[in-house]
Amino acid sequence: MACFKPASKLNPETIALYNKNRLTVTRQVKYSLKNENSIDMLFSLNGLPVATVELKNQFTGQNAANAKWQYAVDRDSNELLFKFKKRALVHFAVDTDEAYMATRLEGKATRYLPFNQGCNKGAGNPPNPNGHKTSYLWEYVWAKDSWMDIIGSFLLLQTDEYKVDGKIFKKEKLIFPRFHQLDVVRKLTRDARQKGSGNNYLIQHSAGSGKSNSIAWLAYRLSSLHNNKDKRIFDSIIVITDRLVLDQQLQNTIYQFEHKLGVVQKIDKDSTQLALALSAGINIIITTLQKFPFVLDKIGELPKRNYAIIIDEAHSSQGGEASKKMKETLTVIDMSDDDIRNEPPEYGKNHDIEDEIRSSMLARGKQPNLAFFAFTATPKAKTLEVFGQTGDDGKPAPFHLYSMRQAIEENFILDVLKYYTTYKTYFRLSKAIEDDPDINKKKARRAIARFLSLHPHNLAQKTEVIIEHFRQCVMPKIGGKAKAMVVTSSRPHVIRYKTEFDKYIKEKGYTDIKTLVAFTAFTDRDTSISYTDSKNVAKLIRKHRENLSVEHLTAVRGMGMAKAAQILSAFELARRHLINDTVKITGAQDVIPLLADIADKKQEHFVCISLNGAHEVIKKRIVTIGLVDRSQVHPREVYADVIDRAAAVIFAHNHPSGDLKPSNSDLKIHEQLTEAGKILGIRILNHLVVARKGYYSFQEAGLIG
Repeated sequence: MACFKPASKLNPETIALYNKNRLTVTRQVKYSLKNENSIDMLFSLNGLPVATVELKNQFTGQNAANAKWQYAVDRDSNELLFKFKKRALVHFAVDTDEAYMATRLEGKATRYLPFNQGCNKGAGNPPNPNGHKTSYLWEYVWAKDSWMDIIGSFLLLQTDEYKVDGKIFKKEKLIFPRFHQLDVVRKLTRDARQKGSGNNYLIQHSAGSGKSNSIAWLAYRLSSLHNNKDKRIFDSIIVITDRLVLDQQLQNTIYQFEHKLGVVQKIDKDSTQLALALSAGINIIITTLQKFPFVLDKIGELPKRNYAIIIDEAHSSQGGEASKKMKETLTVIDMSDDDIRNEPPEYGKNHDIEDEIRSSMLARGKQPNLAFFAFTATPKAKTLEVFGQTGDDGKPAPFHLYSMRQAIEENFILDVLKYYTTYKTYFRLSKAIEDDPDINKKKARRAIARFLSLHPHNLAQKTEVIIEHFRQCVMPKIGGKAKAMVVTSSRPHVIRYKTEFDKYIKEKGYTDIKTLVAFTAFTDRDTSISYTDSKNVAKLIRKHRENLSVEHLTAVRGMGMAKAAQILSAFELARRHLINDTVKITGAQDVIPLLADIADKKQEHFVCISLNGAHEVIKKRIVTIGLVDRSQVHPREVYADVIDRAAAVIFAHNHPSGDLKPSNSDLKIHEQLTEAGKILGIRILNHLVVARKGYYSFQEAGLIG
């Protein structure tokens, strides 16, 4: 298809081939044999179409939303130009202010991602004194070198797998970088190329930013990064993460670019494996912080090499000893016993990875052969001091920012504070404390706050609010089997809340509520009572989350068959029945996971899913259960529960026979429901027939207008 730009200038022939690539832009391209429709712009690489663009101008009364509508309604996704993995790889909807893109056109179910720079830490684009706000597209993103770089080093085909009742389903999607991902990877590699190793970078990217892909792209780029003298800057890239999917994601990412194995190695055994990987100079090594303490026992002095260390999500709880030894492992000079004894006193406590790595760096200072790239959503002030750059105001700032506000405004995460209600506790500090120079005001406030938060009267008031809210608002959901979680500030709080909850439930005579707590072992300072450790159970759940069994759980000391069965039942219930109140339906693929419980039923079940005006699920209800080959359904029963609340509905029923083709009776009841919906003003978004082998969508088949 093309020859992409090499990482160095060592091969002039490759550079000459790269310069021969032909990028063309064609206006008003007629793409169909059925009609005269045309696309505004078509980008081609060496004659092959790679992108389409619909351009809109606010001055003519249209914007990007009209472009998205045009792709959804006027552009048939079955046309060869728009078919997934057949021709164009990405489709842009652009106006003078904003840009959006999609890699898979699916009619009205198409998911468009914003491709904007962000403005004032929010969505959109900043004002451009020299032209349109979206001019960065043609001036920067679509420029030849940039566009070739995106196609050659960013575009990814990702296969997601999910298991439903033991059966694995796969769905492919093409990943095109969002603007902030493209921007951060390029800025980091450019800075590292100019400055070499020995620098620290803090990347503050909110949840919803796609950090996994950003880290994968960065690791790949750093592994082949050369300086102006065409010498490789980093000998190995070490990714520290507890994210279970990142190792496979990295391997898949690198393989798509390199088409060779062995570039990425996951350390999932012992320290010897890690030592061998470092000695062998494996390009990209994925490990956890816990592996580092064991390395010094297995390996001698390493040759002096340069390392890029990418830290994923600086909030996992880790031990201090691991962090102290990380730099020992990667530098020629060992940390002396005096250095270890002089570590800050907080070492050894259960601090998070952010604290531990920062303390380790402060203890050893900057190492010229190490470069740290720390990805976190919520950095602490001290972390900013160590990893951050000096901002315009002279204060530490992240090297790159994708804010929570932008993620919320771009609809990648919910604004939890919008729906957050606090149980306020008011108290006053004595004026004497404020004026007394012998009292540490910060510690005094903490002590008083802790005393008040643990006071029985305070807990009793909060208990009533929490329990009654749960009974009235939460418990009726998911068939009366909903759960709630209370997160406390300490382990003693867990015990006090558990005691108060149980006391209140007993006093009220509630028999349909029980409490369950989880915490690591500790001794309560106030009562001197020691509490057993649930850490082993948590480890098991994390390790065997897909195949957790009674045998796994009963191997834990003190865990009987009854308790093990309860834990397994809770996991299975959540997996099968839990529907997020804010899950948004954009297409059939979003509905199928909600129907996993009926796909293999031996009787036909008719299901109605109610949605609000934003196409968010309100309720899922089984209307009727019929025979093996049919279910008697009347529109009156179907609409009885949704007529007052729902703006739209999705119908579904299973075929125990496994045949996905709608029967004549299916088509007849669908026609009746459609007519009833029109009268009631309730829109039918889809009607699905499900079975073990897949699904049939009335909407995708064109049976829903």
